[in-house]
Amino acid sequence: MSKPILLYTFPTPNGVKVSTFLEELKTVYPSVQYDVESINISKNTQKEPWFIKLNPNGRIPVIVDRARDNFPVFETAAILLYLQQHYDPDNKFGWDPKASPNEYSEALQWIFFAHGGVGPMQGQLNHFNKYAPEDIPYAKKRYLDETKRLYGVLEIRLSQDRDWLVGSGRGKYSIADINVAGWVRIHAMSGIETLDEWPNLKKWLETIQARPGFSAGTDVGRT
Repeated sequence: MSKPILLYTFPTPNGVKVSTFLEELKTVYPSVQYDVESINISKNTQKEPWFIKLNPNGRIPVIVDRARDNFPVFETAAILLYLQQHYDPDNKFGWDPKASPNEYSEALQWIFFAHGGVGPMQGQLNHFNKYAPEDIPYAKKRYLDETKRLYGVLEIRLSQDRDWLVGSGRGKYSIADINVAGWVRIHAMSGIETLDEWPNLKKWLETIQARPGFSAGTDVGRT
């Protein structure tokens, strides 16, 4: 029997964001179940016509919500927001924009920060460190320095007597954290061997990775 959600993914940093959130949702709402189809990005499966119909940008992850007339959603941040809106009725991982407009706005700010900052900068760092056909020291240094600067921004936020990026008091673990953790968790792969320079960020990541739901989602889609 088909499950409510179909996830097309591969365990890249962006893919992990969605699979870890789905696993976190399952720990709170057992009815949140999903099927997985692994997309072999090394063979450009995500560029095939059937996939382009789901996501014209030809990128993973994508979900198809079978429970809502097979509604497709692409772009990682959009998927997280969609799942939180439709599958987190108690707002365990987010905020109601009408009941908690300030917290909801803060969550959007940190989600967009990752979407326009940490993600693309660290992604470029990975490219020039591992996949570029020629060695370009300037590019490596530029993206390394920028990734570290952005880690510093996260450190500033988490050093303000906070455990999490968003929420009153010490904050609440939410999709804003999940959206950033997908990238920070692979810092060593990106050439940043340790997070000792950012102790609050390091503690934050260790706490997230110790969560059973998050841990269960990190290998989803691996072939």
